[in-house]
This record gives sequence, C-alpha cells and structure tokens, in this order.
Amino acid sequence: MDQEHIADGAEGAGRRRFLAMATGAATVAGIGAVAGCGTGGGGAPGGDASGGAGADGAPKPGGSASAPAPGAGFDVKAENARPGNADWHVTKAGPARAIEGFADRVSVLPGESFGLHVSTTAPRFTVSAYRMGWYGGARARLVWRSEALPGVRQPEHTVEPGTRMVRTRWPRTASVDTKGWPEGCYLLRLDAQGGEGQRFVPVTVRSAATAGRTVIVNAVATWQAYNRWGGYGSYDGPSGGYASRSLAVTFDRPYEYDDGAGLFLVYEAPLVALAERLGIPLAYATTTDVAREKRLLEGASAVLSLGHDEYWSPEQRAHFTAARDAGTNIAVLGANCCFRRIRLEASDLGPDRTVVCYKSSYDQDPGFKRGHPATVDFRSPPAADPESSLLGVIYDGYPVDAPYVVTNPGHWLFEGTGAKAGDSFAHLVGVEYDKVNTGFPTPRPIEILAHSPVVCEGRPSHQDSAYYTVPGGAGVFATGTMRWVEALDASGDGRSGADHGLDARAGALTTRVTENLLRAFAAGPAGRSRPARDSVKEVYGTP
Repeated sequence: MDQEHIADGAEGAGRRRFLAMATGAATVAGIGAVAGCGTGGGGAPGGDASGGAGADGAPKPGGSASAPAPGAGFDVKAENARPGNADWHVTKAGPARAIEGFADRVSVLPGESFGLHVSTTAPRFTVSAYRMGWYGGARARLVWRSEALPGVRQPEHTVEPGTRMVRTRWPRTASVDTKGWPEGCYLLRLDAQGGEGQRFVPVTVRSAATAGRTVIVNAVATWQAYNRWGGYGSYDGPSGGYASRSLAVTFDRPYEYDDGAGLFLVYEAPLVALAERLGIPLAYATTTDVAREKRLLEGASAVLSLGHDEYWSPEQRAHFTAARDAGTNIAVLGANCCFRRIRLEASDLGPDRTVVCYKSSYDQDPGFKRGHPATVDFRSPPAADPESSLLGVIYDGYPVDAPYVVTNPGHWLFEGTGAKAGDSFAHLVGVEYDKVNTGFPTPRPIEILAHSPVVCEGRPSHQDSAYYTVPGGAGVFATGTMRWVEALDASGDGRSGADHGLDARAGALTTRVTENLLRAFAAGPAGRSRPARDSVKEVYGTP
C-alpha cells in the first residue's frame, strides 16, 4: 500500500469533513499525499422586459438590471455604488431535501442562458439571483427574481459502478436568461413556498476577456471534490472509508452543505467583497474556464487563486504558468493549492462537468490507460511536477492551528500594518499550510515574509508566506495558510473567521496586506518595481 493510500485511507474522511465544516422544463421569462503531518515535510504527504426596479430599488420579478455588454468594460465601482440587499442569506434551510438544485452551466457569459434543475417537496418555489460583492457592506445585490414556479420532487440519484460517481439525471426545471446581469459571482437562492426551505445554487457570470484586469477565479473543481451530496465525494463514501470514495464527481448534482453554496462563502466571498470595495478593475472566471480557454488570461494584470484551490487540471496549470511568464501577477490566497492533478470530462449535460481524480488508484483509470496524464498528486510519479515550481511554496501537511509570525515587516506588503518582527497572530496558520522547501523545484529569488513554527502531529515544521519574481516581471505571492481569506472577516463578532478563534488583529493584518497586494498587482508586473530579494539562506540557513 503506497504512502498516499495510507494517508488518505486513515484521514481522508476526517480531512474532508474538517475542511468542509470549517466551511418538463418551465421557461422563466427574462431569464504526495494529502497526508497527516506524520509523513514528514518532503514526502508525498415575471416582470417587464426592461428590468425596471420597484420602490425599494430591487428588480421587479422577472426583470433584470442593466449592465455593460460583454467586452464593454465592466465598472466595478459603479456596480458597487448601487444599493445592496442584506437579506440575501439562507436563514431557513429547512429539512435536507426540502429544496435543492444545481445549474447545468458552471459559468456563462453575460446574456447567455442556463438551466436550473430543482427538486423540492413544496408545490411552488422562487429563484432570486444575488450578485456577490461589497455594496456598502451588504455583500450582495438582488439582480433578478423569478415568479413562482411549479415544484417537483425529482427522481432519486444513482451511483455509477466502478467510479462510484453520483448521477441525478434530473429534468430541467427552468431556463434562466442572464441578459443584463453584470459579470461576477452569483448565488441563486431557491425559496420553497411557505418557508419550507432555502438553498443556494452558485453560478459565475464570467468575463469574455481579462486584459488589464485582476481575475477572480472560483475554485469550482475543488468545491465539487469536497461535495458529498448523494453520499459520495472524492474522499469517502457512505462507509466513511477512502476505498469507497468517488473516482469521478460531477457538477450534475446539488452541493451537500446546509446552504448549497459549496465552498464559496467560506473561502472566496470575503475576498470578492474586499476586491470590489477597492474598486480595482476585475474579471471573473472559474477553474474550468481557465482550463478550457488557452487565451483567457492573456493580458490580465493579475490572477487570484482563493482560499481552497486544491484540484487543478494540467491545462489550468499550464495557462497560469504561461500568464505568469508573460507578466501576469499571481496571488495564491490559501494553501494546498494546485495539489491534485485532475482531468475534466463531459457529463450528460455538457463539457467539463466531470472531475476525474483517481489519486493512488491512477493505474486503474481508463483515461490513463489511453495516454492521459495520471490523475494523482502533481508531485507524485508518474511524471511528477511539484506545485512549488509555480507557487514558490509547497504543501507541507495538516492539521495545524498556530500563530502567524511576521519575520520581514519591512516588506512592501506589510506597509501600513504596524507589524514588527516577531509579531504573531493567533490561529491564522491552519488548517493546512505551505512552506518554502528547496528540496522541490523553487523559483528564485524568493522572499520569505512570515515564518511560523508549527507542530503537526508531533512533527516540528514551519509555515511560510513568500513572494518571488520572474524575468518577465510578474510577481507571485503565496500566503501559505488556508485561513487567509476567512481571516478577512475576522473581527470577533461571530462572523466566519471567528470560528477558529481569529480576532480583529488577524482581520486587520490580512485585510491591509491583501489591499497592498491587490493594488500593486493591479498596476501591472509587480517584479519590475518590486523585485524579490532572496532570503532563503537568511531564514533557513541553507542556500
């Protein structure tokens, strides 16, 4: 039994749950291992068509707000100056199957349509589309709301033999037209009649081009890998064991978690709010968009990987790397990024809707036998390609909960924070972490900004935040901790980051550093004006 099988077999189910918890159609009008630390650091560890608004500023039912046409130049400042709607949350989830659904497109261009596949025990339901952003702190704006639609209880799911992939094969319930919807990240809230239940369905209205903009990339492949709707996900099945995991998972099903938003609200929404508050030029995409479209990132100022972005296709990685080499800055605002190599395949509903990842069983993968790359960890053979060559840092283990320790307070990223050398911020390192490890391919020069001691299942190590630059001018920054985006909301008032004991100090630090980062990266290739100074020897005592 190989090292990965041992690690995931012992901890796959616990890891998935731990990370997740931290975390006939009607046409609608207008519409190495993820191992515990014991393996060691270097191992494979209906309204009017005009979209008018009512007296409260919200769109009339069936209407949609006006927005620039694709390619016309989305104005994030103007969008966020519009009134927000603070009542967007799921507050009455109801029973597990009261209402739930999914979209048959992960992303669409503005003006394109997509299908909703909804199952509910209620006789009727409505759909409300909220664009997520800043909006003066409301965090969302109601862009469109449907009329009441007939509800239906959809057929039970099936499980594919061999891959143990959950399939729904639900008929389309409604078709949604996004005409007039601005680019951005959306949560569609399903409301069952009579208050019987609510759930979200996430959809990205993606940008047609990204030149001159900072690209927010929703990590949808990772959301789906951790989705256990129907009893199976990429880590385990009903038995809770690694051997019963799905070898492929599909977007043709709802998200398991109570609100139906996947991992978006925990690991991505705080960053979206901050970036939109700053008013920098933004573009929006998903990991599947980046993988599919070779030129999507062409000319982008920066591209952002958010809090939990573990599952990447080789195509996605190649396109990120090409963008970096052409001068596009990259920010990795999480940890355990670009760890699992996946393959995207079609489902019954369209292309790129199946995430294939056999992990340690890659030799059983029919795709591998046909010559596709092995869907195993990037750092593992065959054709090992450690993620550090792109990120600068490499995944080192889990679970940890440790203070974040500043070691280079003079760095431009810490400007305005007031941080001093040795300052620590409780609980900011966790639950997974990365470090600089020159035993793997590591771009140089690379500058270590925070070097935080951790003890993970008895093994002493360190977490690093690091910044490197390349000859083409791009800068690459990696936080080295999965809690960075969550911490943006940490204020001690009970919001998401506070669940880990994160406090207002951690919130202030991560917010200011992220502001510095986003502003600098939006200005163009950061390495030209802010070259990295190699500090590996200074920090680790070795070249």
